[in-house]
Amino acid sequence: MSTTTSSTTGTAEVELAIGGMTCASCAARIEKKLNRMEGVEATVNYATEKARVFHAEDVSVDDLIATVVATGYTAEPPAPAEAAPAGAQEGRPAGEGDELLTLRQRLVTAVTLAVPVVLLAMVPALQFEYWQWLSLTLTAPVVTYAAWPFHRAAFTNARHGAATMDTLISVGTSAAFLWSVWALFLGDAGMPGMTHSFDLTVTRGSGAENIYLEAAAGVTAFILAGRYFEARSKRKAGAALRALMELGAKEVTVLRGGREERIPVSGLAVGDRFLVRPGEKIATDGTVVEGSSAVDASMLTGESVPVEVGVGDAVTGATLNAGGRLVVEATRVGSDTQLARMAKLVEDAQNGKAAAQRLADRISAVFVPVVIVLALATLGFWLATGAGATAAFTAAVAVLIIACPCALGLATPTALMVGTGRGAQLGILIKGPEVLETTRKADTVLLDKTGTVTTGRMTLLAVRTADGVSETDTLRLAGALEHASEHPIARAVAAGAAERVGTLPVPEDFADLPGLGVQGVVEGHAVLVGREKLLSEWAMGLPAGLREAKDAAEAAGRTAVVVAWDGEARAVLEVADAVKDTSAEAVRRLRALGLTPVLLTGDNKAVAEAVAAEVGIDEVIAEVLPQDKVDVVKRLQAEGRSVAMVGDGVNDAAALAQADLGLAMGTGTDAAIEAGDLTLVRGDLRTAADAIRLARRTLGTIKANLFWAFAYNVAALPLAAAGLLNPMIAGAAMAFSSVFVVGNSLRLRGFRPTG
Repeated sequence: MSTTTSSTTGTAEVELAIGGMTCASCAARIEKKLNRMEGVEATVNYATEKARVFHAEDVSVDDLIATVVATGYTAEPPAPAEAAPAGAQEGRPAGEGDELLTLRQRLVTAVTLAVPVVLLAMVPALQFEYWQWLSLTLTAPVVTYAAWPFHRAAFTNARHGAATMDTLISVGTSAAFLWSVWALFLGDAGMPGMTHSFDLTVTRGSGAENIYLEAAAGVTAFILAGRYFEARSKRKAGAALRALMELGAKEVTVLRGGREERIPVSGLAVGDRFLVRPGEKIATDGTVVEGSSAVDASMLTGESVPVEVGVGDAVTGATLNAGGRLVVEATRVGSDTQLARMAKLVEDAQNGKAAAQRLADRISAVFVPVVIVLALATLGFWLATGAGATAAFTAAVAVLIIACPCALGLATPTALMVGTGRGAQLGILIKGPEVLETTRKADTVLLDKTGTVTTGRMTLLAVRTADGVSETDTLRLAGALEHASEHPIARAVAAGAAERVGTLPVPEDFADLPGLGVQGVVEGHAVLVGREKLLSEWAMGLPAGLREAKDAAEAAGRTAVVVAWDGEARAVLEVADAVKDTSAEAVRRLRALGLTPVLLTGDNKAVAEAVAAEVGIDEVIAEVLPQDKVDVVKRLQAEGRSVAMVGDGVNDAAALAQADLGLAMGTGTDAAIEAGDLTLVRGDLRTAADAIRLARRTLGTIKANLFWAFAYNVAALPLAAAGLLNPMIAGAAMAFSSVFVVGNSLRLRGFRPTG
């Protein structure tokens, strides 16, 4: 739980843990009460059992809690992260395990006792002389102990003048049990040798000789089973978030006063320097100040190749030091770290609600009283038509039981939780449920070039040599000289040379010539590497073949670096921001989803068109300033397009916010990540297609769940009112609808990235 304040709006945000909710109607009631408070805007989620509240500064958290308590539920104020119970730190309420255990105990009791009761009622051959009294003995603990949560919730709600789904369950099972008790003690049902057959339909009669203990026990067992599996599904759906939080290190070796001190990670402060030994997790986000190593970030980003880091490089908390000893200076701690922000994005998405879910909540809030009225009307109708008390009572109880819309309340949150949880495992963070609808509508995707389609760093792409000149010799000499320079282009040449030829020689002499290049002596050769102007100063020119290579490279938007040694131009090196290996495949996948890709960049048109041609993009918008990117998005939207935008830089943030759907590369800047609707933790553009596929599938699951829940209630209520459903069968069907919704949502856990 957390509290944040906005100085610009004068509002604060708080997240409360809500207790006592048993269905979506409970959430709707709490939300309605909170929203009636002046300056309060609240969203209550039944699945996560949390309330996210934006409130004016003159409204205290105690006031919010008092309102929830007055509504008949409990609420816990936000606690500091370091004081939070262990369970809460793992992404779940501390008492959730105990709650699940108690629910399982009630379920075991109900099933154990209800099975013989149902069998006795259904199989006439098992009905011995006093079977009905054994059924009463077995049913009593079921409708009292096992069903107690329903009765307690119904009583609490009744005290506050409300009726929820628990009211339906409590009234329905109590009515069946009390009717049976009356029939046994005051009617003819208690007579020795009494038998009755099990039938799916209602038979007419006085009712004095019939008992419905199997309905009371069976319905309770079925509904408890549904509740238990719902609770388990919530635990499973939150597993990704818990796993995310458990990635972080628990302790850290901090350097203070020249001494090493082992402390909990929560004790770190910005500016602290801490030691990371080989095999240890990096405790928090920071900058390397001593040492070099390879860092394995696969647990956080999914990247399989360790990243080499040295002094001055940024490192991320929860990643693994796979190489040497590092000393890191903390730059972010606690909730500011990338890991914490990732977890917050997942949790925020799970706490949100799509428009369809708000509709479902509003319907469920009025559904219960309507159903109770319908049950009374059913009872009155059957009595008035002379069908008899049995038919009237049975039909009314069936209406009460079949109407429970638990599936309606679970339709959106379970799918959303599982979908966002699966996304987190794949490095896809869905910021909010309203994003889902947009992914379905998007038809155009704007792709930023630098850092999104390309790597965002200079790379040696090609070596063009003069006749008779070896590429290996060129790279050895040029790479050795450039290795001594700090220029980005020089570093690109040196890295490319080292990758292709291995260890580079050490220059015997070196001089940096600002604006021109470098010169020096390598293995006895006088070497020049840099711009063509550098050769001119030494009275050297480019031969025709190299001239053509240089012109072609510059026409393609690449930087041409000339290499000469021993008084003669020998080669042209082509350096540019390289296209990522996966970008062309990503563009194909986006097209397959019905999206038209457009390359959007501030670079010159020649560079942009060369990159677009390489990855298969037909439409290019180049040489645009950051504010122009926003105008481009607006223009496309004015043309009737639904625009998705993929970017990673500060200059993309405004466009990401303006786009209908913003996808931020997690390897990019904080501004871009905050502005995006979806965050792609890895720098692989293919993840954008996977993110859209996952979001669309999650939306489809929500719609399927809502359709099932609505269709089920609409179809089943008339059947129950018409007396065509036994109450126990009605209860089984109702419980199955909830299990169906949960099971359908859990199918999202099987989502796999393409390829």
